[in-house]
Amino acid sequence: MSISVGQPVPDFTATATGDNSVTLSALKGKQVVIYFYPKASTPGCTTEGGDFRDRKAAFDAANTVILGVSRDGIRAQENFKAKQDFNFDLVSDKDEAVCRLFDVIKLKKLYGKEHLGIERSTFLIDAEGRPAREWRGVKVKGHVDEVLEAAQALHAD
Repeated sequence: MSISVGQPVPDFTATATGDNSVTLSALKGKQVVIYFYPKASTPGCTTEGGDFRDRKAAFDAANTVILGVSRDGIRAQENFKAKQDFNFDLVSDKDEAVCRLFDVIKLKKLYGKEHLGIERSTFLIDAEGRPAREWRGVKVKGHVDEVLEAAQALHAD
């Protein structure tokens, strides 16, 4: 099963940094950016997270919560968040439940070997809990600005 634009996202609860758990339905009334990244503390993921961190005030002004999700354990997520001074929660999805819900686990190649991994993807969920936009196969450079523009436009509607 995969989510699709305009259809309600099935509710989920996931373990997050700061001894939190995140429940999608509890965020109703706010827009939510859920961005999936392959691995904590790697160059592209650090850059992407930093871009979200640096634009958080603008996302807040657009009534938008940011959540980063990877398959890393909660300890790795906590370390990544602390080291990069992220001002939003990171979700540990070791069992891949959230990743599979959003269909971001894909066959990837690294050094000629195939493995299943997270395809860098971002979803903008509207205040009613429906996906408004999705970006798959994301290239980091300029991506967060594009997501912010979409969040601002959606909030203005």
